[in-house]
Amino acid sequence: MSEAGGKEDLTRLLGRVREGEEGALDELMPQVYQELRSIARRQLSGQRKDRTLNTTALVHEAFLKLSASQMPDWNDRCHFYAVAATAMRQIVVDHARRLGSKKRGGDWQRVEFQVENLKVEEQAELLMDLDRALNKLSQLNQRLTRVVECRFFAGMSEMETAAALGITDRTVRRDWIKARAYLHRELGTIP
Repeated sequence: MSEAGGKEDLTRLLGRVREGEEGALDELMPQVYQELRSIARRQLSGQRKDRTLNTTALVHEAFLKLSASQMPDWNDRCHFYAVAATAMRQIVVDHARRLGSKKRGGDWQRVEFQVENLKVEEQAELLMDLDRALNKLSQLNQRLTRVVECRFFAGMSEMETAAALGITDRTVRRDWIKARAYLHRELGTIP
């Protein structure tokens, strides 16, 4: 099966799930599992090996969260993966909050906003700060937040992000620059 054919098949399957067709959701997991694992690995990269939230657990929790949605509105594969990345972000942040509530204080340090620096156990406070900053950004400009979720959390390219959000790749580039500048400012780092 060609990659384009696979994308079309997945889009059709997502349509069947959206329409509530019985059994369609059961067919979905095997088709999206590897890509969800890739997204989860990116979100958990740089963590200690003895972490309590691993790639498999994150994928399964995210899929359960997605499948619990009464009326999923996934338009296509890019949109589905963007929603999945958002769900994973929420799970990782909730996990960090739970850890943070157990470990109040400690010797946490602020670090520059970079993918390789996000470690759930060691940087729980940074993850919670990032989540607060993204929520604040969402109140100002929801599209900027969606661009961050697609680019940073889902690891999507500019073109994939543009397709998922229904905007041009040029707009994605501009929004990505604006969102990163905002987050650097909010997190107390200077770009």
